[in-house]
Order: sequence, then C-alpha cells, then structure tokens
Amino acid sequence: MLAPFSLDTYLPSFPSIAADLGATPQEMQRTLSDYLWAFGVMMLVYGPLSDALGRRRVVLVALFGYALASLGCALANDIDTLMLMRIGQGLAAGAGLVIGRALVRDVFEGAQAQRVTADVMLFFAIAPAIAPLVGGWLDSAFGWRAVFLFLAAMGLLIFALVAAWMPETLPDHQRQPIHPLSVARAYGGMFGHLPFMLLALMFGINFGGLFIYIASAPELIYTHLGYGARDFWRLFVPVVGGIVMGSFLAGRLAHRLTSHQGVSVGFVLMAVAALFNVALTHLPTPTAVTLIAPVALYAMGMAFSMPGLSLLGLDMYPARRGMASGVQGFIQMSSNGLLAAFVVTLLAASVQWLALGQLAIALSALGVWLIFLRAYPQTR
Repeated sequence: MLAPFSLDTYLPSFPSIAADLGATPQEMQRTLSDYLWAFGVMMLVYGPLSDALGRRRVVLVALFGYALASLGCALANDIDTLMLMRIGQGLAAGAGLVIGRALVRDVFEGAQAQRVTADVMLFFAIAPAIAPLVGGWLDSAFGWRAVFLFLAAMGLLIFALVAAWMPETLPDHQRQPIHPLSVARAYGGMFGHLPFMLLALMFGINFGGLFIYIASAPELIYTHLGYGARDFWRLFVPVVGGIVMGSFLAGRLAHRLTSHQGVSVGFVLMAVAALFNVALTHLPTPTAVTLIAPVALYAMGMAFSMPGLSLLGLDMYPARRGMASGVQGFIQMSSNGLLAAFVVTLLAASVQWLALGQLAIALSALGVWLIFLRAYPQTR
C-alpha cells in the first residue's frame, strides 16, 4: 500500500508545498517523476535481492528505509531537499510491489495464482481512494508536513506487522545467489527477450492511461472542476471503484477465461472507455460526471487485464520471478516517470488533451497486444 499512498496522499498539498518552499509547477511535478524513476530503478535491484536473500528480510529493510525518507520529506525546508527525500521514498517503496508479485507466485499456481493476484490488486486498489482523502484532510488541518509524518508512521506500522506475521515464502534451496555477472546476464536475457518485453511494455502502457489523470489531479480538481483540497475523492473514489470491479471480475472469471482472453477483454474495454472520454470532453458543458466516469471505466479494463499480463510474464522465468517482476515494475514506473516529467504538464492544461492522451495510450496498448498474439501464438 505504500506505493499508491506515496503517489496520491500528497497531491492535495501541491499548492501549499509550492507556496511554502517557493517551488514552480515543474518542480512540483519533479517530486513525482523523481520518485517514480527511483522506484523503477530499485525494482531491478529488489528482484535479485529477494531471489537471493528471501522475501521477508528485504521487505523489512526497505520498510525501515521508507519511514526514514518520509520523515526527511516532512523536515524539508527547500524543494531540492524534498526532491532528494522523495527519491529516498522511491528507492524504498519499490520492494513491496516487486516482492508481492513474486510472493504470490511462490505460493500459488495456475488459475489460483491469477485469482489471488486479482484479489491482491483489489485490496491495493482501496489505497488510492483513501490516500487523497487522508492527504486533503491532513493538509487542511495540520499542513503539508503532516502528510509525510503520516507516511512515516505508516511505514513503521507495516514494518511491525511484517516482522510479526509475514512468513518467508522462498525456501533456501530455491534461492539464486547474487553474482553481478550472472545477474547482468539474466537481466540482459530478459531485456533481449522480445515476448517478455512486449508483455512488460503493455504492463506499463495500460497504466499510463490512468496515470496521466493521477498526475494531473491537482490541475483537474483545482482548475478544471473548481474544487478544493478535500474534494479529491471525486476523482479517486470512482477510479478506484473501477479498479475494484475490474479486479473482482478478473478473479471470479479466472477459471473461465484464459490469461490471454482476460487481457484481450481488458484492452478492448480500455479503448472503448477512452473513445467515450474523447467524445464526452467535447460536450458544450462538461461536468465532473462526464469527465471522470470514462476514466473509471478505463480503470476497470486496466485492472481486468493486469493479472493476466503479470502472470504471463512471470511464467516465462519461473526460477527468476523476483527479477522478472522487477523488470515489469521498472518498465511501468520509468514510463510513468517520463509521462510525469514531460507529458503531464502539457496535457493537464486541457481536458480534451488529457482524453486524447488516454486514447493514444489505450490504442497503443491494444496494438502491441495484437502484435504479440500474432507473433507469438505459442504462448496461448
């Protein structure tokens, strides 16, 4: 839950942080993109670390580091320090996502693994709905520094829960020793394995259509809709509702649909939602409902496709699931970091441009998927 909370909790505080630290809108976006790049790079590290040392030990160290970095954010007195501490948060937060995916594959197989993955996504989908509500309330009541103190406390709480209750799921005889050259060769093999990379690319692309709205949330809520810091729920609750529904349906239909069929259904739903979004933004008087409902539908399609994409990729490297999960996460987070740094500030100025950006991303994901199915029918 740390990853979505780290992304969304401080979004309502953008104006107050900028005013307090004298930051420009571009510098505020960098606090987001720097976090994502650090997050993505460390996902390449946590994979082999957890494959070699076990899942539990690596998670505990990362959680403690996350709490320290969050405290550093709360104490920052200039934007450069805040950026540095956000990088620290990203370096630590990547562990949960990588190891969580690998942990599910350690314990479960086949359709059961797909169902559990969907259920885990369902649980994590609640966080983005809660995070901006908590952040908006903390910012209004106590100021923006309270948001990062809350994240530090959350990191320590999860550290205590993992230390008390999380078992080790990777036995000693299944661990892969860390040898720099062998790790480099393994990653080289993964990055050079076109079927795996196409799946990882789709894993990143399909979230991008939702991420541009997450990263644009301050502009969308404050400027385009005219709401306040406590109104971020108007975007995030419907979006999370779509994610919850998509994850729920993916889990319940796991025994009826293959991974390929589930991904296909999800991608088509994303494209249809994006087309509706473009059409509705050109109404004479767009409203919160017409602007946000298609985004929620897109999120539903995204969540429906994610378990299948993840498992198809992980199953290509059964002995290196931690590393494979890390590559998936690296592609996803680094692509989102690029969007936050170079694209979001351009699209956020207009709801029409945001909708067109989402449509371009959805059609790109569907196109890559069709290429994958045609080029690699043996994966079905």
